[in-house]
Order: sequence, then structure tokens, then C-alpha cells
Amino acid sequence: MSKDDLLKGKKILIVDDEPDVLETLEEYLNMCDIVKATRFDEGMYLLNNSFFDLAIIDIMGVDGYKLLEIAKHKKVIPVMLTAHALSPENIIRSYKGGAASYIPKDEMGDITIYLKDILEAQEKGKSFWWRWLERLDSYCEKKFGEDWKNIDKEFWEDFAYFT
Repeated sequence: MSKDDLLKGKKILIVDDEPDVLETLEEYLNMCDIVKATRFDEGMYLLNNSFFDLAIIDIMGVDGYKLLEIAKHKKVIPVMLTAHALSPENIIRSYKGGAASYIPKDEMGDITIYLKDILEAQEKGKSFWWRWLERLDSYCEKKFGEDWKNIDKEFWEDFAYFT
């Protein structure tokens, strides 16, 4: 399967309380089978009663970390998406909670790149986060400052080693 075909036909749940975000992601992921939810209870119901390859979960507004737990339990690859929970602490929390990635909403124009990285990692038996730092380190530097990884230096040293 070519890298461009990795997303074709994948069933993806998107849970976000902002309808414009749902619509935008649906447009970007038009090669996928998209199911949308705007509330925690909808997302929980869908995760518990349907099969999904991936779930893109907003952190704020839909209790994203609880949905992350459910997705992991159901063996759905969870991807955290955020605007308001944008912080080094939430990156670490997402990683430690079992998310396959953490994507800022203002980077969702590249959602297909991030999701293909995850699926390629799965195919190759690598960490889902193997390209995350390469893709988003400079973004985080601009948002949080050059020393953003000093908040938990030990975590980032281990992260670089394990990804």
C-alpha cells in the first residue's frame, strides 16, 4: 500500500464541540469514512458501539481525556486535537495517557500528514510519535519559547530515546 493510500477508507470518529472544526476536518479527510460527534456522551456512545480505525478527540469541551481512555480500551487509535489545552503539560499528559498524537487546531490543515505518520508507524511497528517532534518542535518553540521542553526535561530526554 502506498503512503498516499494509508487513509483511504479509514473510519474516523471526530469529537469536537465546534461544528466548524468538524466540517473542516471532514473536508480535509474526504478520503475517509467520517463520523462526527459534538458532545462527550455522543462520542462515548459511538466509541462503545461502533468500530473506528482512529478517533480525533478535542481535549476541552467534550472531556477529551475521558474519551481518550475509552478509545484506548476499545483499541481505537486516539489523536488529541486542541486549541485551548495547548501546553507542554497537555502534550505530556496526552502521550502518557496513550494518545497516538497531539495536534494543535491551528495545525489541522496538515491533519492528513499527521494521520499518515501514525498509520505508517503502525505499519512499521514504530512509536506513533516517531515523527511528532520533527513535525511540531518548531511550532512548539514559537508558541511556548525555546526552552519549552525544560518544563519536564527528563520526559523529553526519554521521549527522544523511545520515539
